[in-house]
Amino acid sequence: MEALLKIDHLHIYYGSIQALKGISLEVTPGEIVCVLGANGAGKSTLLRAISGLLPISKGDILFCAKSLKKTEAYRIVIDGISHVPEGRRVFSTLSVEENLNLGAFNRRGNPQLVSERKDRVYNLFPILKQREKQLAGTLSGGEQQMLAIGRGLMSDPRLLLLDEPSLGLAPILVKQIFRIIKEINEQGVAILLVEQNARKALAIAHRGYVLETGNITISGLSKELQNNKKVQEAYLGGAALRRK
Repeated sequence: MEALLKIDHLHIYYGSIQALKGISLEVTPGEIVCVLGANGAGKSTLLRAISGLLPISKGDILFCAKSLKKTEAYRIVIDGISHVPEGRRVFSTLSVEENLNLGAFNRRGNPQLVSERKDRVYNLFPILKQREKQLAGTLSGGEQQMLAIGRGLMSDPRLLLLDEPSLGLAPILVKQIFRIIKEINEQGVAILLVEQNARKALAIAHRGYVLETGNITISGLSKELQNNKKVQEAYLGGAALRRK
């Protein structure tokens, strides 16, 4: 199957510091692909580059076989990639509904379609419907994460980039967030998931990559990564996983 997203020998610099050192990876339609790695490995840099928030020094990023190298960030969203950043980044002084409306900026001339997309988000996250008029800044951390994901879905993406969606959440909420990520994928959205909770990420992903100091050191099917000794020692507490 032809790749939906293809990263081809991508190099990214922050000034004189090289953050990504010629990495290549791909996501095919319908997949969940996870990227594992320690803090500072370059995971968030990868997502920011895909979203057009960082300039490409060398290499290329292809989406639906089209280079994104010179594509502006807002156009990348319109083309079908949505980025849910680390730390949620909701607009705290706007309501839940206003945050969702901003996510649908590419369809603001079609209120019926925007309404249908909101209904889809509320079906995934019923608590957001109850909080519709509430200021986003007054939501709990888990609710803000749901809102951030919901806002990302409002542009109707073909590919959803998720950066540390479980960060700082209680275990019961982490379980809920991962269940919903799987449900979003089952609705036809491909997902590139950056996540430090390797156990949870590999449990729902089809394939994965390990990123270490700007290089991909291991890649393969999730089951292969779960059974890989280096992955187990570095990210899984030394124990093999069984897919549930």
